[in-house]
Amino acid sequence: MNSNLAQLPKEPADLFTRPLTRFLRIEAMAGAILLVCTIVALVLSNTAWSTQFLGFWETKAGFSVGGMEFVRSLKHWINDGLMTLFFFVVALELKRELVLGELRDPRRAAFPLAAALGGMVVPAGLFLLLVGDEPGASGWGAVMSTDTAFVIGCLAILGARLPHSLRLFLLSLAIFDDVGAILVVAIAYGGFRSIPVYFAMGGLIWLALDASGVHATLSGVILGLMTPARSWVSDSRLHAIFDRVVAYPPGARWGGNTSARQDLRRAGIAAREALSPIERLEVSLHPWVAFTIMPLFALANAGVPIGATGFVPALATSIFVAFVIGKPIGIVLFSFMAARMRLGIRPSDLPWSLLAAGSLLTGIGFTMALFIAELAFDPGLLNSAKLGILAASVVSAAMGFLALVWLTSRGSQNAG
Repeated sequence: MNSNLAQLPKEPADLFTRPLTRFLRIEAMAGAILLVCTIVALVLSNTAWSTQFLGFWETKAGFSVGGMEFVRSLKHWINDGLMTLFFFVVALELKRELVLGELRDPRRAAFPLAAALGGMVVPAGLFLLLVGDEPGASGWGAVMSTDTAFVIGCLAILGARLPHSLRLFLLSLAIFDDVGAILVVAIAYGGFRSIPVYFAMGGLIWLALDASGVHATLSGVILGLMTPARSWVSDSRLHAIFDRVVAYPPGARWGGNTSARQDLRRAGIAAREALSPIERLEVSLHPWVAFTIMPLFALANAGVPIGATGFVPALATSIFVAFVIGKPIGIVLFSFMAARMRLGIRPSDLPWSLLAAGSLLTGIGFTMALFIAELAFDPGLLNSAKLGILAASVVSAAMGFLALVWLTSRGSQNAG
């Protein structure tokens, strides 16, 4: 008896919820690994091995062809090269949710989009207000982003106590955040410089952007959003092709230039193309990004000598306040305005109290914040900026986690 007959038929929603569930599971695990790598980087940068550890990431590596030379530090290859795949996967997930997932309804997508906009504009404005004319004002872009892996990791600890709508809201918000932040990088922190460009393989766009002065990781967002979201082979066509192969009797000869071999080859192509390019790329790349690229990024960028001279308390405090206070205020305010003006739809099982508590977690900037800080701040201000980012991430995680625990334990999540 076929065991599949004992199961309920698949629902169309399975096509959307299963990829999202897989994405959330990987992000939650990645958050734990990211935390470990961050702690390792902080410890090593404040020990006797600090000079060797921090100096390792400045090691030069590259290639030269004739008179053209393309050499960068290891940190640069990680931040500008490997992180391109990070943004590529982020853009893939964003497009999949917008085209195939729960955000394909424009008004449902508008709600987290409005929240993300508030979570970028308000903290940036608050940062500029606090910093004023002091050095570091140009680093306003560093306080605009939310770290997806850490936020999803915090939500994963609470498990089924939280509604799925909160996870989707914060995930969508964080993805919109990341795309917005990389656009800020491309526009605000780009420039023009003359670097010979070596055109090769799939790095053509990356090299071209890097040479033009536009931040090269933007290529990941561009390519991710351009990736087709629809499969080439429909379910009915896939079944028809497979039926032809199954119809051959056992022991059929698949070799030679026979119709059986052609049908088998056609079935192999159909099996591959039944999945959309977005799904195939996301499935293959997401684990590498989550478990290799992001940990490397944390090791290369999270090392901050705590006792270093030249610490600027005002800058660190401005970043801290922008993340911890500005982020949740902006998210709640803009999402409330979107709902009140009927521009976006708030999920019925997501009360304002739970949304506000979840918004506290968005002060965890980390990955994108450190990424932008490396571009936006002078070397003399960078450690102060990193301390502000790390402190804000720790406090935001604690506040958001405790607020969600308190709300769900008291059963007040139905309020609002």
